[in-house]
Amino acid sequence: MPTPRVVLGVAGGIAAYKACELLRLFTESGHTVRVLPTEAALRFVGAPTWAALSGQPVTASVWDDVHEVPHVAIGQSADLVVVAPATADLLAKAAHGLADDLLTGTLLTARCPIVLAPAMHTEMWEHPATRDNVQTLRRRGVVVIEPASGRLTGVDSGTGRLPEPEEIFAVARRVLRRGRQRPDLVGRRIVVTAGGTREPIDPVRFLGNRSSGKQGYAFARTAVARGADVTLISANVSLPDPAGVTVVRVGTTEEMRAATLAAAAGADVVVMAAAPADFRPAEYAETKIKKPADGSAVELKLVMNPDIATELGEHKNGEQLLVAFAAETSDAVTNARTKLASKKADLIVVNEVGIDKVFGQETNAVTVLGADGSATEISQAPKEDVADAVWDLIAARLV
Repeated sequence: MPTPRVVLGVAGGIAAYKACELLRLFTESGHTVRVLPTEAALRFVGAPTWAALSGQPVTASVWDDVHEVPHVAIGQSADLVVVAPATADLLAKAAHGLADDLLTGTLLTARCPIVLAPAMHTEMWEHPATRDNVQTLRRRGVVVIEPASGRLTGVDSGTGRLPEPEEIFAVARRVLRRGRQRPDLVGRRIVVTAGGTREPIDPVRFLGNRSSGKQGYAFARTAVARGADVTLISANVSLPDPAGVTVVRVGTTEEMRAATLAAAAGADVVVMAAAPADFRPAEYAETKIKKPADGSAVELKLVMNPDIATELGEHKNGEQLLVAFAAETSDAVTNARTKLASKKADLIVVNEVGIDKVFGQETNAVTVLGADGSATEISQAPKEDVADAVWDLIAARLV
């Protein structure tokens, strides 16, 4: 298989230094990378740094090596173009087809997938001109990753921070894996739940489960790579925020219910990949429960938690698709068919779980049952590959 050829564009923002780590991630995973900084980017990180890390020549000018026609040749030969950071100026030029340097010229000639990771001050990101430019680029099939929130230049904080390089790389890797397919979830609002809820018993103890959240996070990452607007309801997960995703953190099943119902209003797809606790203690002890001195048993009365997927199924709006999950230890498919009907879901993803199965693992194998009677087997694969296969089934059902 030929070595993937990646163009890494770097625009003139303070976050340019983070692109050095992104470059490392590409080269160390076997990609050939050509870095195209703008003249402004070179004020932050010099050409020798990019050349040393990439092993490729570096220039911002279309006047170097003119006999090779680089502004055309580089874009024509690329398998992927990633720009990180993409400034407001770069987004405007890309949206309007301006090409006054090697990077913007390459963006015009490239026929491969393009991923832009914006970074700028909040006011610039929220300006109507920037928002219009982003929408224009997305309509054309460019994957524009939503920026993160956090510390910006100086003392400012807000939306506009460049996502972490590892998460940009994760999105870029998924886009590259899909080849020249256009993003098929552009304009779609997606809600994904992930992780396991915890029900407090007393100030130091809780009821929980083994869910790591990895499968739900894989659904969020792969949806971003396909162009979706993603909200992730995350329960007790120790994973980095996926790039381009709005993350809402919750603890209990009731908190997840409230957050999911709010986010689901107007969503095109809701993927219930989390493992909400089915039960909670009937009463919460305000102080730590002490061990009986005589060693006698302690009784814990449990009550049922609300079934979030069932509630969503009963109140689905319009053409919204509901994807439920069934984690089973026996008779998985039989039990899942019953759940599919009772929850009024469109699809249900079922797998057999256990101490050494699925939870916390990097791979998964599932069966996807449809309300239309379909059944699709997805064999053991990395969780992001499993998520992409399920998204294929979902995308085919969207109207």
